[in-house]
Amino acid sequence: MKAFQLLSYIRIHPLLWLMIALAIVTGHFIDLSLFLMIVMIHELGHAVAASFLSWRIKRISLLPFGGVAEMDEHGNRPIKEEAIVILAGPLQHIWLMGLSFLLFQFSWIPAELYQKFIEFNIMVLIFNLLPIWPLDGGKLIYLWRCLKEPFPLAHRSTMAISAIGLLLFTLLVIALQPFNLNMWVIIAFLSFSLYFEWKQSRFVFVRFLLERYYGKKIDFQVLKQIHVSEDESILRVLQKFQRGYKHLIIIEKDDNESVQLDENEILHAYFTEKMLSAKIGELLYPY
Repeated sequence: MKAFQLLSYIRIHPLLWLMIALAIVTGHFIDLSLFLMIVMIHELGHAVAASFLSWRIKRISLLPFGGVAEMDEHGNRPIKEEAIVILAGPLQHIWLMGLSFLLFQFSWIPAELYQKFIEFNIMVLIFNLLPIWPLDGGKLIYLWRCLKEPFPLAHRSTMAISAIGLLLFTLLVIALQPFNLNMWVIIAFLSFSLYFEWKQSRFVFVRFLLERYYGKKIDFQVLKQIHVSEDESILRVLQKFQRGYKHLIIIEKDDNESVQLDENEILHAYFTEKMLSAKIGELLYPY
């Protein structure tokens, strides 16, 4: 029953209806139907995994050139969980191609339809694994950087890697298919998505902190110390927070002593006490 409820999250972009109408007129309706079915199963793979892990799902959008499964999570879920949700999409192509192979072996589908189905699956699979945000490959790059870097730095480095990946993809399109309108529409979409995500980087970081402070409490398994000086700003300390860790802030005082603060004390000072530009040392001397 829960799986069927996921269908209520599906939204169809208005331009997709136009493409469907054009496909009917031009005799490409079967090709488009195969492609949309593959994309929808791919996105439902993400959604089923997310639902199983009790993630909040916003919508599943079917676009003229693909699909997007949007989750209402803000970077504080375990990295292992997010990897499962991301990989659940590409993994759908394995059983889809396996099932189509069996149907073809039993002569239940014609060779031409089987060949197109395999080609579409491989195309969608390879494209989604490109290291470009917001594709699955780009999100895997982001998780990899989160294992090594604080949250805002991981986000920025992901955007940089994605920009390089998009540039290389664009050069490949220019070399191989310079007049393919679909490819240029995809490049435009990826460029806009990457630019918008970069512009929203500060908002993404604040949302990460808010979820960490006000949201569902996460049982972090690993404690990681952050060593700072008294005159370091609270914001600068928050920018050292890393996904998957509970932080203990070690403040090195001028008299060579140190004081420990829990991360919740820092978050409370920033969001509740509105100490937006204060130094971390001010938390030690409230009066």
